[in-house]
Amino acid sequence: MPRPIEARIDLAALRHNYLVAKRLVAGQSAKAWAVVKADAYGHGLLRSAKALADVVDGFALLDVEAAVALRDAGFRQPILLLEGFFDAADLAACGEYALIPSVHRSEQLQMIVAAALPQPLPIYLKLNTGMNRLGFTLDQLPAVRNELAQSTAIGALTLMAHFADADGERGVAWQLETFNAMRALWPAGTPVSLANSAAILRHPQTVHDWARPGIMLYGASPFADQSAASFDLKPVMTLSSRILGVQQIGVGERVGYGGTFIAQRPTRVGIVACGYADGYPRHAPSGTPILVGGRRTTTLGRVSMDMLACELTDLPEADVGSKVVLWGQGLPADEVAAAAGTISYEMFCALARRVPVIEVTG
Repeated sequence: MPRPIEARIDLAALRHNYLVAKRLVAGQSAKAWAVVKADAYGHGLLRSAKALADVVDGFALLDVEAAVALRDAGFRQPILLLEGFFDAADLAACGEYALIPSVHRSEQLQMIVAAALPQPLPIYLKLNTGMNRLGFTLDQLPAVRNELAQSTAIGALTLMAHFADADGERGVAWQLETFNAMRALWPAGTPVSLANSAAILRHPQTVHDWARPGIMLYGASPFADQSAASFDLKPVMTLSSRILGVQQIGVGERVGYGGTFIAQRPTRVGIVACGYADGYPRHAPSGTPILVGGRRTTTLGRVSMDMLACELTDLPEADVGSKVVLWGQGLPADEVAAAAGTISYEMFCALARRVPVIEVTG
């Protein structure tokens, strides 16, 4: 018998969540990239793409290799490379496989010219509006415009920027002010791509021509103060396991490495076949919520590599073999992430290869 842990990927929920994003941007007559970087946030690139195949406007990811895999699998939708290309050798693939790179520094423009591709290459010009990771600043744009005007190697151009705090208190107004000053340097009607999941959900004025929903596709919320369910988003990944063993400990006894949990009452402890080698956050403290047999309880003590402990004192029906949900259906990943001091993005991406994946289509 295999170890009793699995991740169920609900492809119908993924499709539902993408269509939620599409409905939200439709009022702006916008299209929506499905952001499938990092192996579709740990959900599987090809399985996610197949679930969206007949509804998706385009795919956005990072790696040329992953983009080529989509093309080889038969996907003909536009594909955007969010970090562009990393060296000149990637440009041949961009031309051959019709990939759209983002461009965030002048050297990349020069590489496109030097590549002498058979057809002009469409690009997303990445603008630095205050996040200060990648992109051209306002002061650099006159030189960029001059460079573009002299080149026949660049095809259709879209202006792109990324929000640093669309999910937080600062919001987007401070970056939009900078972006609008940058946009004014380009002809009216130049396409724009700004809105990530948080902006789509909370700042609809940012949607423009192409939105870029990411975490919302996977059924999680970008906001600490608002649940995914409140936006009609459904969990896509459910990580579940079983109780392996049960211990009865007395007052003052400890659980796990370092004995960080000390029993304040006679305590029934369940041992779950899931640990940090499966992708569960090691730093999740005692009190992190889980479901056992469909009922809420909490973890106890330190998470081990292959196991974690949970509180069963008030769940007398729970025993060896009882089903445990670590996150997903019935227990939002965002809630587990908040208790562990992280974000759902990290938990999804950390799912280990050793965990069997079960696809659910409806």
